[in-house]
Amino acid sequence: MMRRLPSSRLLLILLLILPLAVVGGMVLGPQIILPFQASDSAAVISDMLIVQQIRLPRVLMAGLIGATLALAGVVMQGLFRNPLADPSLIGVSAGASAGASLIIVMGGSLFGVAEWAGVSLLVIGAFAGAAAATWLVYRLAASATGTSVATMLLAGIAISSLAGAINHLLQLFADNHMLRLISLWQMGSLSGVSWSRLGWAALLLVPALAFFPRYAIALNAFLLGESQARHLGVEVDVMKRQVIILVAFTVAVAVSLTGTISFVGLMTPHLVRMIIGPDHRGLIPCSALAGAVLLIFADAFSRYLLAPGELPIGVVTAMLGAPFFLSLLRRQRRVVEISS
Repeated sequence: MMRRLPSSRLLLILLLILPLAVVGGMVLGPQIILPFQASDSAAVISDMLIVQQIRLPRVLMAGLIGATLALAGVVMQGLFRNPLADPSLIGVSAGASAGASLIIVMGGSLFGVAEWAGVSLLVIGAFAGAAAATWLVYRLAASATGTSVATMLLAGIAISSLAGAINHLLQLFADNHMLRLISLWQMGSLSGVSWSRLGWAALLLVPALAFFPRYAIALNAFLLGESQARHLGVEVDVMKRQVIILVAFTVAVAVSLTGTISFVGLMTPHLVRMIIGPDHRGLIPCSALAGAVLLIFADAFSRYLLAPGELPIGVVTAMLGAPFFLSLLRRQRRVVEISS
């Protein structure tokens, strides 16, 4: 068995890695930009503009979205008491994507709003889709004896399929511009990030993310079961509603701004849990930092791999996450066989 690391030490390590990831994200791209490499003033100004106006807001957005998805995964795994829970696996991301697609098709043709209002409409549509998907999964999987993981995953598959069907139906009514936007949402992309969009993300997500650590002790009690958590003084029903709304809102905002980026909420908390253990007091902040680092590196890799083209970041995280999920399922199966 791997020796566990104190959460404070892992937190310090991640705090040291994060600035390196930010610098790496600004250096890597279709054109590698190193300090003092330019030989004339025009090249220096050009490099500075690329870094300040394109790469820096993109790197910061990647870090913010990575932390958001990782935190959503942490609390959902704690709520369902299973490491397989993830917003993308149980249909929350798909529901948010369907809601955003509906706004792209209907909102663009009916409202013709400005960009700032268009972002807010996307958030509303994505939130409605994510909330509906979360509520359906929870109602189907929860029972008096606990949460059925099999039902949760099956419900997630059904909801994801339904959301995919809605997306395909909306594409029949979409023009070429709308089709491109919908495709970008489905694959996940940070290519359109600007300072204004980053400002929207910070305004909506940072206050919401500040609420996640307050559920650490309650989630620790949930590890013992819902009845034990009630005996320890946790208001289980209230806490469930708050967590579901918080996850739905944060995932909706993330999807509306950058599209569907899968598996970050699954991989990051599980890896951190393997290193420091299941205590959410350390798991929540460490997962947030690890998610930020993971998505910054994944975005830098997606820009560098096919330069001067770009690989959608959702494709990169899916390529990393799918084998990880399969290995996790295999490990869970071994645990069940040993225990039986």
